[in-house]
Amino acid sequence: MKTYAIAAIPGDGIGQEVVPAGERVLQALAATEGGFAFDFEHFGWGGDWYRQHGVMMPADGLEALRGKDAILFGSAGDPKIPDHITLWGLRLKICQGFDQYANVRPTRILPGIDSPLKRCKPEDLNWVIVRENSEGEYAGVGGRAHQGHPIEVATDVSIMTRTGVERIIRYAFKLAQSRPRKQLSVVTKSNAQRHAMVMWDEIAAEVARDFPDVHWDKELVDAMTARMVNKPATLDTIVATNLHADILSDLAAALAGSLGIAPTGNIDPERRYPSMFEPIHGSAFDIMGQGLANPIGTFWSCVMLLEHLGELAAAARLMHAIEAVTAQPALHTRDLGGQATTADVTQAVCHALKASQD
Repeated sequence: MKTYAIAAIPGDGIGQEVVPAGERVLQALAATEGGFAFDFEHFGWGGDWYRQHGVMMPADGLEALRGKDAILFGSAGDPKIPDHITLWGLRLKICQGFDQYANVRPTRILPGIDSPLKRCKPEDLNWVIVRENSEGEYAGVGGRAHQGHPIEVATDVSIMTRTGVERIIRYAFKLAQSRPRKQLSVVTKSNAQRHAMVMWDEIAAEVARDFPDVHWDKELVDAMTARMVNKPATLDTIVATNLHADILSDLAAALAGSLGIAPTGNIDPERRYPSMFEPIHGSAFDIMGQGLANPIGTFWSCVMLLEHLGELAAAARLMHAIEAVTAQPALHTRDLGGQATTADVTQAVCHALKASQD
């Protein structure tokens, strides 16, 4: 029997509730599959660790994760710690340290969930957003000088390399090629950003020649927000820079019903390092400890984790169990307009997995 070594990093806020729920669901799935098992190792890094040690994770933290098959992550963010410290000290340290350059965010309207786009049918909104995850606007290049003086200056420099741009666009074309519609939209802002984004456009056109069966188009990021709302059926696979895709993917999740249901995979396509899977909802300290967190985003992230491990049949079973639960309004959490708790939804998904075995 194959045993997968999984690092569990709940992080902050409701991450400490949804990651254990994800573990429970994965263990329930393994018990009903029989062909594999999970060995979870827990890492208590995050805001509490920072208060004790002055850092979000140990200096040798990446070495502790390096040999894992995958990472299940909760969230990074604490209202008592500046956001740039929590993000750069934990999540981005892992993403960049393991060169997880493809951030993949599937979005669709799950059964039983209403989209705010009332004229949108579920089949009209079935997207995958590919986010460049290693450079761009979040490269971390810049600085501040003359702090506190009228001449204070601060810079954040967007860094794009030919290697970084080509590999993410090629990844997006391959992903689009694997999907039924074989369609890719390349998001840009080259009308205003006349250097890096022009290079981005040029590389997209070069890579496109290697994928003659993929229909692709180019869209300015501001126009893309309108297209997502007004013409969702015209979209399928979308690729964008780190900042642009960060914003667009939250819009996509909201259009699909809630940020609470949205998953993410931070992928190293070359599999040199472990990839990391997480919900996109953040730490949500306002509901922490109340049992109100929606664990569906974590469960869907677990589906992506299973797919990455090659357990495709198990991933499909878990996704079917998730859909069976979201189809029941009585099992909707507060973000979806319901009253169900984290525990209610977790138990229901586990029961659905058992029922699919019987």
